[in-house]
Amino acid sequence: MRRLWTLVTVVALTIPVAGAWAQLPADEKEDFYEKAPREEIGEFDFIGYFITRHENSNQAATNEFLRGQVVGRLFGGNTTETSKATSRFTEQRFMPMITYSPRLFDGWAKMRASLEFDWTFGDGAYGSAANTGGGFGGDTVNMQTQNIFMELRPQKNLFFNIGLQRTYDNVQVPWYTFTDHLLQKGYRLALFGSDAAGATVHWFRKADERLKLGAYQLWENNVQQQDDVALFVADYERDLSIRTSVGASVHYINDRASGEGGPSGLGTGLNSTLADFNGVARFEFGNNPHKSDVVWLGTHFHHDPLLRQGNFGLSGFAWWNGGSVRTDFTDVSINGVAANLRLAARYGSAPRDQIVLDTVFTSGDDDSYADGTYNGVLTGNNWTTPGAVFIGHPLYLLLPHGTVVNRFTAAAIDIQNIGYGLQVGALGVTKELVKNKWRVKAAVGHGRASAEPLGGGATMGTEINASLTWTMRVFLEAELHAAYLSLGDFYDSPEVNGGITDGRPDDPWTVFASLKWIMF
Repeated sequence: MRRLWTLVTVVALTIPVAGAWAQLPADEKEDFYEKAPREEIGEFDFIGYFITRHENSNQAATNEFLRGQVVGRLFGGNTTETSKATSRFTEQRFMPMITYSPRLFDGWAKMRASLEFDWTFGDGAYGSAANTGGGFGGDTVNMQTQNIFMELRPQKNLFFNIGLQRTYDNVQVPWYTFTDHLLQKGYRLALFGSDAAGATVHWFRKADERLKLGAYQLWENNVQQQDDVALFVADYERDLSIRTSVGASVHYINDRASGEGGPSGLGTGLNSTLADFNGVARFEFGNNPHKSDVVWLGTHFHHDPLLRQGNFGLSGFAWWNGGSVRTDFTDVSINGVAANLRLAARYGSAPRDQIVLDTVFTSGDDDSYADGTYNGVLTGNNWTTPGAVFIGHPLYLLLPHGTVVNRFTAAAIDIQNIGYGLQVGALGVTKELVKNKWRVKAAVGHGRASAEPLGGGATMGTEINASLTWTMRVFLEAELHAAYLSLGDFYDSPEVNGGITDGRPDDPWTVFASLKWIMF
């Protein structure tokens, strides 16, 4: 798309060259951007993430082709249902992240790659397929490319990333930022959390100011036609004090694909069957071509959310969703809002003796766009799967949990909740039984829809969960988790419960153990 790359070129040429580098905000205890002395620098750098987990649950996909990899909403188009039967499986993931930085460039240019190998034990061998390869004999071609991009760093406070890269709703440079910062700052990956090809600029203008500009080609269809999907981002953040920061952003999607493209032939955008899988709003225009212009205007803020400087922290965000979707027969306007507030407090002497209250609100619409206006919100999950991963909360089943490999499901996998909106509150308590060695966590959460579906009510349900974690070595942990969700009258509606007309589904539950290792 010519306009996209024109904008990228303009951005790259017009960003002012920053002055002398200033250190990061004080809540970042380490300077992630400092290089080792030159004689210690190697040309290759490696970080690895390994997880293996065994799960027992009452959830499974009924579609024969979706047994190995299931993403999306419980009781949605991915055919995931609950039953009295127990599903048992073991799965594994390995993610190597590699950087090549030739000495000749002295850190000025780097090539970064993140790959992924996933499988379920016993699922396949001697073949070629993503998310498989754990069968007897192995030898499956299953490498997946998460991202491969070039990083240009003409000055320490200026980053240009070009290629297939992390597309997160955070102003920080993803490769240098720990996961807990991404999950508790910015929009917490609830808006965009995936990978996309494009170009971004991160400029840390001063010690207390950060700017991100990005342009991404989400989907390219016929190269000779204007039938593509492009995303443009501008995000600014400023520190008000050593612990407090505020920011503002604008995201804009220009969608002229009319549903073309998309993952696994599901299509993409507001008219595609992808919506049924992901649990997001769907605009059913049939085969009628349509044009979408969607904008998100938002603000985000945080005050020591990770409790690095004190015993109280908070973070949150709010955005307004606007825009329009047009066909030859209808014109739909978009007018929705989303908000989040997370409070954290330390009550004991250990770092993780914490209490967390996490709340989320999104507006909803009980008649979708029948009146010419859609009053809910949209996210990256309308354009890929998954395109937004809101996993930094204390829940497992009502909202999605991040300790997963091939199966990523929840009652509300996306905060738009099929367009009905969401009101969730979750309270989590963590206690270190042995400091930096053993810890336990328990949480409870309740969810309601902002609008009621036909034949059902607003109450989605109440979840309780608990976990036990053993830190065997630094960045090597064994975990045991359990969760149960009591479904509410929201699931009396056949529109949302998988087509059940004489009741509601069985309540979801899960018990799983995991072993996680981050390698440096």
